[in-house]
Amino acid sequence: MVRQIEKSIFREYDIRGIFEKELHETSVKLIGYYLGQKVGGNKVVSIGYDARSHSPILRDYLTSGLNAAGCRVLDMGMVATPVNYYSNYINFDGVSTDASVMITGSHNPSEYNGFKITVNKSPFFGADIYALGDEIVANQDKVIPYDTSKTDIDVKTPYIDFMVKEFSHLKGLDKKLVIDAGNGVADTVITKIFDALDFDYEGLYLEPDGTFPNHHPDPSVETNLVDVKAVLAKNGDIAFAYDGDADRIAVLTHKYNIKGDQMALLYAMKMQNPTVIGEVKCSQVMYDELERRGATAIMYKTGHSNLKVKMKETGADLACEVSGHIFFKHRYFGYDDAIYATLRMLELVADGIDLDKELDALPQVFSTEEIKVETTEEEKFLIINKVKALLKNPPSDFPKILNIIDVDGVRINFEKGWGLVRASNTTPVLVTRFESTNETLAKTYEEEVNKLIMQAKALL
Repeated sequence: MVRQIEKSIFREYDIRGIFEKELHETSVKLIGYYLGQKVGGNKVVSIGYDARSHSPILRDYLTSGLNAAGCRVLDMGMVATPVNYYSNYINFDGVSTDASVMITGSHNPSEYNGFKITVNKSPFFGADIYALGDEIVANQDKVIPYDTSKTDIDVKTPYIDFMVKEFSHLKGLDKKLVIDAGNGVADTVITKIFDALDFDYEGLYLEPDGTFPNHHPDPSVETNLVDVKAVLAKNGDIAFAYDGDADRIAVLTHKYNIKGDQMALLYAMKMQNPTVIGEVKCSQVMYDELERRGATAIMYKTGHSNLKVKMKETGADLACEVSGHIFFKHRYFGYDDAIYATLRMLELVADGIDLDKELDALPQVFSTEEIKVETTEEEKFLIINKVKALLKNPPSDFPKILNIIDVDGVRINFEKGWGLVRASNTTPVLVTRFESTNETLAKTYEEEVNKLIMQAKALL
C-alpha cells in the first residue's frame, strides 16, 4: 500500500514531521531519491543523525533513496548538527562531499524528526524545499528499493582536533564550567574537547537519549534551565546549555541568561569593524550599539538558512538569532555551531572581559519573550498582510509610528521602542515581541498591536 505524503512536512528551513505518521519509508526514500536527483548523479552525500531512536531508521530509508539516484553515501553516525556541517569542509581519503543531510528533530518532542540539508556548502531551503516537495507529492507512487550501501566516515575526530588546535591558548582555563546537553548530541564531541583543553567542568544530562528524560532540550525556554542554574549557583563560574542537535546555545552567568543578540555584542568586541547580521526579533540595543562602535549592523529575516545566505551575500563576520543560533564567519565557516560559540565565549572570559559588567553597561530596555498567537497554516500569512494594510491607516489612538520594516513580517518602530508581528515558518503561529525603554510603554505596544492582530483576523 502506498502511504500518503503530507506536503506540510516541507518547511521553509528544513523538512520536518512525526516519525511513521509523516516521515515513513515511502516519504523518506522519495526524499532521498529526488534530493539525489537535484544534487546530481555520482555525487557524494554525507549523512549524520541525532539521538532519537528512529533517526537510524530514517538514515536507512534516506540512504536507499540516495543510492537509487546514483549518489554515494557517507555515514558519519550520531553527531551534532555543526559536526554534520563540518563534513562539507574536509576530505575523506581524498573524497569531498557535495551535500550533507542532518537527520534531526532539533528541540521538538521526541516523536518528531526531520532533515537539515546543505548542498555545495549552502543551505537547501525555501523554494528549493517546496519544489522538492511538489515533485515528491506528484510522484509518490514511485517504488524505491531498500539499499543501505554506504561508507562509514569519522567526522568527530577531525572536528575535535580542529577545536582543540584553534583554542589551544585556552588550555587549563581557571574557571569552573557547567554544561547541560539536555540528553541531546552535544556530548558526542564536547567533553572530549574540554578534556583535551584541561577544562574544569561539571556536565548535566550528557548521555544522548532521544526520549529526553530530564527536560526538553530547548535552552530558550527558562524552565529547561532550572537544573543548570542550580549547579551554577552552587559550584560554577559560567554555564552553557544546548538544544537537541547542538546548534543553539544558552550562556548563563550568575546574573544573566545571555540572549543571542547580547552574545553578538560580546563576540563583536574582539572583531575589527565587523559586519553583523541580526534577525528581526533582535533588540534595537544590539543594532544601535554595534553602529556606535563602528560596526555595520544588518537586520534580516529569522531562520538559520536565511542568515547563512545573507552572510555569504554580504561577507558578514557574524550573525545571530535571539534563540541562540550564533554564526561565525570570523575565523570559522559561517554556520551555526553552539560548541564553537561556547569556546569563543570562553575566549572572551580568558581575555579578562567581565560579561556581567559589559551587559550592565548597555542601555536598559524592557523586552518581552517571544509571544505566540495561535492561528492556522492557511491564515498566518494572510493575517500579516491584513496587519500591513491596517497599519497604513492605524486607529487614532495607536502609538505614533516612526517607520515600518517589513523584511520579515512587520516590525513597527515607535518613538520609544518597537513591536514585531511575523508568521512562523515552521509552526501555525504568529510570533510577536515588544521592546521599549519604558516598561509601561512596552505593555502598551503589546496591547495595541494585539488589537490590530485581532482586527486583522476578523477581516479574513
